[in-house]
Amino acid sequence: MASENKKILTAEEELKLRQPIDEYVGNIQKQIDSLRADGTEKAVSLLNTIDGIKRDKTLPADQKDKQVAALQAQLQKAREVETKNKDEIEKLVSDAEAYLKAHYDNEYYQPVKASCEEEKVLAKQKYEQKLAELKTEHEKTVAALSDNQEIKDENYVYKNRQFDAKLEYQRELQSIKDRKHEAFSYEYHLIDLMRMSKFTFAESWAQRVENYRYTFNRRSFLLQNGLYIAIILIFVMLCIITPILKGSPLLTYNNILNILQQASPRMFLALGVAGLILLTGTDLSIGRMMGMGMTTATIIMHQGINTGAVFGHVFDFTGIPIIGRAFLALLVCVIFCTIFTTIAGFFTARFTMHPFISTMANMLIIFGLVTYATKGVSFGAIEPSIPKTFIPKVNGFPTIILWAVAAIAIVWFIWNKTTFGKNLYAVGGNSEAASVSGISVFLVTLGAFVMAGVLYGFGSWLECLRMVGSGSAAYGQGWEMDAIAACVVGGVSFTGGIGKISGVVVGVIIFTALTYSLTILGIDTNLQFVFSGIIILVAVTLDCLKYVQKK
Repeated sequence: MASENKKILTAEEELKLRQPIDEYVGNIQKQIDSLRADGTEKAVSLLNTIDGIKRDKTLPADQKDKQVAALQAQLQKAREVETKNKDEIEKLVSDAEAYLKAHYDNEYYQPVKASCEEEKVLAKQKYEQKLAELKTEHEKTVAALSDNQEIKDENYVYKNRQFDAKLEYQRELQSIKDRKHEAFSYEYHLIDLMRMSKFTFAESWAQRVENYRYTFNRRSFLLQNGLYIAIILIFVMLCIITPILKGSPLLTYNNILNILQQASPRMFLALGVAGLILLTGTDLSIGRMMGMGMTTATIIMHQGINTGAVFGHVFDFTGIPIIGRAFLALLVCVIFCTIFTTIAGFFTARFTMHPFISTMANMLIIFGLVTYATKGVSFGAIEPSIPKTFIPKVNGFPTIILWAVAAIAIVWFIWNKTTFGKNLYAVGGNSEAASVSGISVFLVTLGAFVMAGVLYGFGSWLECLRMVGSGSAAYGQGWEMDAIAACVVGGVSFTGGIGKISGVVVGVIIFTALTYSLTILGIDTNLQFVFSGIIILVAVTLDCLKYVQKK
């Protein structure tokens, strides 16, 4: 008898249910393997051998060619055998799959699944019974005691026994979960052997769903996504409140475009500082670099002769063609921002100075220089034809968004597909281990700061085009907080080595959308800072909890 409940299967009964499937599909698999031995499998082996010979630097070129030619001839024969046996193999695979479809689910997986469900119920009953027994025993023991210290010790023992019972219950549930997952996966294991890891879209999707269910943990899910869920709820509330208070919906096409348009220059700043946060750093000078870039770009692209002076000198760039002035402004913005980020990066990398200090020094120097040079005045508007040329609106669509999309694609490629990107994650995760493995921590750190400077330069130039000038030293104040906050909300961890570009993008859009929504509702700017501060605090708290859980 398997157990008190006939639905619950023992391990032997489970194997007995699967035995006919193993025998039938196993016989077919043997036939497939024999047909592939001199065909597909030999071809794969020969290709690996050829690749190894080509990579071997000790062999002379003529010997390499001779060996490769001989193996190519064998490969050709293996391909011929593979082609010859292809139809027969496909027929065998179809036969096995038809058998699995007819028998696997009904005769094996469903009985195992039903057994697991019954085992869960039984495990819960045992757990509750154990807790009741412990409670009864505890109450009897406490009733017989009179000393406070002994009672205190007994309470401590009782809590430990409860905890042990809970752990045992959780282990039992995990064992049941493992059995059910293994029963589900075994069918795909058989298909994997027959098809050599070639699954259909539906099969791949079914496995993804099952793996997600198997690995799902509520606490981890809330740690990873709790903030996003809360923000979504906030936006839902704003979408409900806005029509009531303002008489117009919040999520209109134009409003969404406005949010994305405002987010585009900020995206460059967030992408830049994300690389520094990935290295457990930060950058406090972003806002001042934005002011410097805006001022520089406005001076060069100014409509007519500049009305303000720099160190007492009035610049006149009207002799340069408008397109040339736009590219010159971009170049100078990038150069200026990169110079300052490189200086901060050098001190950070060479003297292991915390980026908080090196970038704070940059912030003060930049603001002091720009304010002193310009006397703090605003330089007015730029040539209106420049924004129309570089960020025109096409049928109402602001093409400045495409600049941000291009930046996202480029930085994603650098982070995920280049050696520098992999080194960035390695240094951020553990700089000492990265150094021991041969990675230059100095160059990686300096490279991250240089890349940030280039992105800041582009961002300030684009913001100048979006605002049609109005550059001043005070512009961009507080933007560093927005950029850093967007990265943190997007999952770029201050513990280093953790973060994705997609998270940065989501973070920037969230903050821009929140600010835009609150502005439409007429919420005071000062109160908007309160909302941002709460979101940052919650985001960093969740990040710290994830780090503690990892430890």
